[in-house]
Amino acid sequence: MNFADFVYSLNKRLSEQPLPGHETIMQKMAPYRLKLKIETNASTRRSAVLMMFYPKGEDIFLPLILRPQYDGVHGGQMAFPGGRAELKDKDIQATALREAQEEIGIKATDVKIIKNLTELFIPPSNMYCQPVVGFMTSRPDFYPDEREVAGIFEVSISEILNPSIVQVRTVETRGEKLETPCFVIQEQIVWGATALMIAELIEILR
Repeated sequence: MNFADFVYSLNKRLSEQPLPGHETIMQKMAPYRLKLKIETNASTRRSAVLMMFYPKGEDIFLPLILRPQYDGVHGGQMAFPGGRAELKDKDIQATALREAQEEIGIKATDVKIIKNLTELFIPPSNMYCQPVVGFMTSRPDFYPDEREVAGIFEVSISEILNPSIVQVRTVETRGEKLETPCFVIQEQIVWGATALMIAELIEILR
């Protein structure tokens, strides 16, 4: 499938059919989350990430980032570029574009938005996170912010749809070890909220 056909098909799927959501996916990818009793409160904030497709060679890609190691709930984890909403953002899609521009150096004005996926509550950071799907018509140049990005991984659609990346691994969070289903992408473990977002994307792409 060429890139134009891919964008058309994805746009059609997101416009005409309901999103898979996370409930069923969570039972497979993050069963531990079902046991968490943390609920939203007055301190809960909104954030957004950008799931941005682009063509490269004979395949279609989107970037994942590796967060630097730091003393925080998401330090050293794989993620989509994104972050907290700010008052200056016109809407949550603007948040995703601004954060992606700040973190990986793409030009927000070159990104065309398709639609949002299912918003997800992330208890460890007390944040609602909105995945925003968009695309660029050519591969962008990446200029990562070293304070927020330890590495950029260009992940192909064919790699995401490969069943062998679904594995069970032990991860460490807040000093505790946790065995969880995850994706192993380019030797990196992708788990938690990012894995749930990818799992919903896989259901849509299939």
